[in-house]
Amino acid sequence: MKIRSYKVNEYITKYSFGEPIETYAVVMEGKETVKDSIDFLEVQETERLCFRYQMKHDDIVLGLGENQRGINKRGGLYHSYCTDDPLHTPDKRSLYGAHNFIVVDGEAPFGVFMDFPGRVSFDIGFSHKDKLEIALEGQDADVYIIKDKDLKSIVRDFLRLIGQSYAPPKWAFGYQQSRWGYFNASDVEKVTEGFLKHDIPCDAIYLDIDYMEAFKDFTVNQERFPNFGQFVDKIKKKGFRLVPIIDAGVKIEKDYEIYEEGVQKGYFCADEKGEPFVAAVWPGKVHFPDFLNSDAQKWFGSKYRLLIDQGIEGFWNDMNEPAIFYSEKRLKEAVEVAKSAADENLDINGYFKLIGTFNGLSNSSEDYNSFYHNMDGRKIVHHKVHNLYGFYMTKSAAEGFREIEPDKRFLLFSRASYIGMHRYSGIWTGDNSSWWEHILLNLKMMPSVNMCGFLYSGADTGGFGGNASAQLLIRWMQLSLFTPLFRNHAAAGTRNQEPFAFDEETTGILRNILKLRYSLIPYIYSEYMKALHSYDMYIKTLAFEYHDEISRRVENQLLVGDSLMICPIYEENAAGRYVWLPEDMLLLKYGSSGEKSFSIARKGHMYLEAGLEEIPVFIRKNRMLIAGRTASNVDSLAGDELFITAYVEDKASYRYYDDDGRSFEYKRGGYSEILIDIMKEAEGFKIDIKNNGNDKVKKISFEIAASDGSIVKKTLKLD
Repeated sequence: MKIRSYKVNEYITKYSFGEPIETYAVVMEGKETVKDSIDFLEVQETERLCFRYQMKHDDIVLGLGENQRGINKRGGLYHSYCTDDPLHTPDKRSLYGAHNFIVVDGEAPFGVFMDFPGRVSFDIGFSHKDKLEIALEGQDADVYIIKDKDLKSIVRDFLRLIGQSYAPPKWAFGYQQSRWGYFNASDVEKVTEGFLKHDIPCDAIYLDIDYMEAFKDFTVNQERFPNFGQFVDKIKKKGFRLVPIIDAGVKIEKDYEIYEEGVQKGYFCADEKGEPFVAAVWPGKVHFPDFLNSDAQKWFGSKYRLLIDQGIEGFWNDMNEPAIFYSEKRLKEAVEVAKSAADENLDINGYFKLIGTFNGLSNSSEDYNSFYHNMDGRKIVHHKVHNLYGFYMTKSAAEGFREIEPDKRFLLFSRASYIGMHRYSGIWTGDNSSWWEHILLNLKMMPSVNMCGFLYSGADTGGFGGNASAQLLIRWMQLSLFTPLFRNHAAAGTRNQEPFAFDEETTGILRNILKLRYSLIPYIYSEYMKALHSYDMYIKTLAFEYHDEISRRVENQLLVGDSLMICPIYEENAAGRYVWLPEDMLLLKYGSSGEKSFSIARKGHMYLEAGLEEIPVFIRKNRMLIAGRTASNVDSLAGDELFITAYVEDKASYRYYDDDGRSFEYKRGGYSEILIDIMKEAEGFKIDIKNNGNDKVKKISFEIAASDGSIVKKTLKLD
């Protein structure tokens, strides 16, 4: 067995098998060494590569980004293959992302990244409780092994390997409202008026496929949305940005510019005969842009200008696994099967064969093996690079933005993804449902996708499919309050789930949640950007900071930034839940009208009471929570006064980060910091503030809790 080995740094070793496809997932290079074996893993080479590891009894396996089941992936079987599946039940083995990174956390922890763009299966104690087996459908791959002292260090090493995460504009940390079914300009205006009338903050309204002309990318239906550029400007003056969807499939239609250009220049994926491959999605028959071809990638990215020139500042890329409803060839075959069955007396076998023929039309492996990419001169079947498609579509968009407006940050996130795409955009977790189980699934996915670099992430709050109850939406919003992407999205035909679509009491509770979100944006943005700069996670499990055996296995509590622990309620009709505290913390509860209460929660197990109208937050020992005044949108945040709640046993320090929220100046050192130290003294607390370049903050008010539960209040003015 020939293995080329590269020492990337003192912690990371790269092993190359065969002739790997360059995925651009990583940014660090290595120096070649000589090695004939791979650390930790037993390797078997046949028609595919297989890696095996004997897990120890106490090993925990974390990672795999956007995937099902628990945070600890042990006991499950997972397929890394971007899949359009809207029914996220526990038995599903793949979703929209392909995130081939795991950490085996035990006595000698290590991380593994399989940089392979085809199908990968991870059998993590499923076939045998103590055996980890990773199988690749091919023989060409780069494998990275990361050895460091602990879980936190290994993940930080990995994040440095794959590069700095995407920074959206600051307005993208505001609340965002979406629905498949905002059919025309009038519908959108009604939604904006609902937010204004009910005094509910919001930054963005989404346009799903309804805004397009016949579901064609980069078009606007002029009957439904006349004078689109003027409409975008009108909505922005009300305080909202519009965020349209872009799909992967390009409609086959004479005189449609995108289609005609793509055919003429050879920018679409081809079938075995070299003709543009034909499949069907929303518009009917489509061609798929060949995003793995650099010329096609640049061409498609340039088309976003058609909407940017009309005032659009954010996009979501969808259906880019790519999703296929049916292919031309296989639909004909299915129709023939149906015709032959028309006069048959179908028994159970015949009936299910007929049903299966049509159910199997969507997202078929046969179709994925039937079209090809031109990777800058190299012809390769799609199946072998399937997991790169959504990544490269989104890379195409991000690089197009840099050509169109070089120093402007656009909102961009995608449904399909592969590791490396995090440098260009965020993700949302796809078509979930209005199920209580999906609040918990959302909670468990967040640290896993953060481990893979996707800091800007969130779920369809309230659930995409199904009908959300008022109680479910409230509890889900209390979780999404802390996720960077905070979007409420629902499918056509489901109950409306805008915050003002329920009874008056529910609307009031949701209003308070969203007002709290805007007051916490100073903390959320500061912690997000610091995580980005330091190659850290914004959302973590307790195991990243606490090393007791209970904390290692807690899967329903999260650390948010450096200061907070959150314990969302995700069970119907629950008025509280059990919580594990690995140390003493300050329990801060926000009430129904914004009032706050404080108490010291002692280390150990506790029952946390929290009615629907209450939002509990735990502040870690010697940490601070930074807040500001709320506003109707991010652009309206004053930023001149900060409110700090701290829990100080001896000394607490906080570095408050801020930047312009619009440009890439942060990459060039263009940001400000306020350094805050609080020291416990015999007579109270001493506060020291150093302002490094922040000219907005004029005053800071403090509420400082001591370990005995007493609260000291102070207000200081900044020079």
